[in-house]
Amino acid sequence: MNTKKVAIGGILILVVAAFVVGVSQYQKQTQSAQDQTVRAEQTRLVRMHSPVLGPQGAPVTIVEFFDPACETCRAFYPIVKSLMAKYPDDVRLVIRYAPFHQGSDQVVKLLEAAKRQGKYQQVLEAVLQAQPTWADHGRPNPDLTFEIAKAAGLDIERAREDMARPEMQALLTQDVEDLNALKVTRTPTFLVNGRSLPSFGPDQLAALVAEEVAKAKP
Repeated sequence: MNTKKVAIGGILILVVAAFVVGVSQYQKQTQSAQDQTVRAEQTRLVRMHSPVLGPQGAPVTIVEFFDPACETCRAFYPIVKSLMAKYPDDVRLVIRYAPFHQGSDQVVKLLEAAKRQGKYQQVLEAVLQAQPTWADHGRPNPDLTFEIAKAAGLDIERAREDMARPEMQALLTQDVEDLNALKVTRTPTFLVNGRSLPSFGPDQLAALVAEEVAKAKP
């Protein structure tokens, strides 16, 4: 009986080990495929219209494909801010839009209108903080973001006029074309100096940023 139990236990250990190895290999293959795609489409990573937080000339660029209605994007925002605070001269964040959720395209245009008024980060943070009130995926109500942005200091009438400009839709269309070409399918997706995360998580992002910062040092 004991011998049978030992044999079954050994089989279970082998199955678990094979599963772990399989997951690791899949992640490496996925990362390799993503990095090859990015290398082939380098010009799609950053556009002239892309919002940039942090020093323009920073040697390390975090590109984030971002949906303002994405809960995980909201959770990662303070994590990314802390990395930028840790490396104030070395890291910048470039935001690319991935409006996967219903109503996100409207909020993206609102954020871009805020950028025209020099209030991008204030409005972004206010919209993210209040995200649970307007981004219910069952019944989203993006119109609530106008009041949120107004409370953050945005001139809403001017913002509505800017949101209606053709260039607003053009930049959103460009970002969607780029995310499709780069095969981005979820938010947030992070690329650090063009490198994808080995697996998803805050520790992995922090480690990759630290590695790129170290490489940039003389």
